[in-house]
Amino acid sequence: MLQQIIDRRLAGKNKSIGNRERFLRRHKDQIREAVKRAVDGRGIRDIAQGEDIHIPKRDISEPVFGHGPGGKREMVHPGNQDYVRGDRIERPKGGGGKGGGGQASDSGEGDDDFVFHLTKEEFMQVFFDDLALPNLARTTLADTPEFKTQRAGYSSDGTPNNLHVVRSMRGAIGRRIAIGSDARRELRGLEEHLALLKRHPDPNPGLHEIPALELEIEALRARLARIPYLDPIDLRYRSRIRVPVPTSKAVMFCLMDVSGSMDESRKDLAKRFFILLYLFLTRHYEKIDIVFIRHHTQAQEVDEENFFHSTETGGTVVSSALVLMEEIVRARYPTAEWNIYGAQASDGDNWHHDSGRCRELLAHNILPLCRYFAYVQVAEEEQNLWDEYSVLAAETKAFAIRKATEASQIYPVFRDLFKKESAPA
Repeated sequence: MLQQIIDRRLAGKNKSIGNRERFLRRHKDQIREAVKRAVDGRGIRDIAQGEDIHIPKRDISEPVFGHGPGGKREMVHPGNQDYVRGDRIERPKGGGGKGGGGQASDSGEGDDDFVFHLTKEEFMQVFFDDLALPNLARTTLADTPEFKTQRAGYSSDGTPNNLHVVRSMRGAIGRRIAIGSDARRELRGLEEHLALLKRHPDPNPGLHEIPALELEIEALRARLARIPYLDPIDLRYRSRIRVPVPTSKAVMFCLMDVSGSMDESRKDLAKRFFILLYLFLTRHYEKIDIVFIRHHTQAQEVDEENFFHSTETGGTVVSSALVLMEEIVRARYPTAEWNIYGAQASDGDNWHHDSGRCRELLAHNILPLCRYFAYVQVAEEEQNLWDEYSVLAAETKAFAIRKATEASQIYPVFRDLFKKESAPA
């Protein structure tokens, strides 16, 4: 049996979703190039926003059919002042069409670029498209939840220091009113009747009722007096529970080698990795600080522009960046208030005698302060730094190393570094 599924969902804001998706598919290459140009001019903090994409008009031109000279056809012309019924109209002269594609005409005007807006989700989808796996936002790190104590109403049991006096007295008053309401109503009626009998002018009628009324009134008053002023069931205590909450603050340290061996293509790989890490952390933390540390033979904290685009010459001493990171953490980011993450990108080149010191610094100084530290080598050749880091990665789960030599490898490497750990059986 043939089944047909009809999508009757309305397009949002009077826009044709189907046409938009077809446009994105048909002009995927042009959009990808436009997104790449936009990414090159963006900072890490601004990468996850939408973008106005400019595509040259010549790149989205569609083939059309045109009538050439010759042939026989019939057509209906609108009314005009040049011809009357029976006149013969010459065929239009054939020839080439107008040039396009943004070329200037005789009037000095050219075709404008086609501009449209990509939403945040569409932009990120295109951005991750060349990374082989588009579902970046669904990958999560197995983080340790933190807890906070918050009020959860009132309970009938608890410690004396959590006793809520006002709430307890309010409950006691309500209980006394509820229990004694009938007795008080009856007492008021008997007192009014007794007063009426005592005010009667003839003392003979009702004299035998007065002692009985007085006894009944005393019994009711004794009954009301036995109602406790404060009963254990009236006590109310402030109830507090521990609830898991996302950690509010995190700092991300980006360490990168900027020596002469790190060309622009390798820096672009490092930038992609840092962007992925930043987007990942923003889904877990409300406040993210980013610290950029560049190093060659000496380390320096810089802004994002100098971090990605400045170049240096000479050798490499990786330990200088680790020392500076530790100093910044201890000075500005106490571990009791901040969750610290480190990401390091390098081509693996380092002064031979410095690699062992890097491993010791990480093991004893950096990793005890961090939640996680990831090292990505953007070169295939394994050198002494990779060997030292491999030893450390085998000893602790808080440190991991991977290689990425092409843009298509960045996301798989990132997913492998931050994959969700399965719960223990």
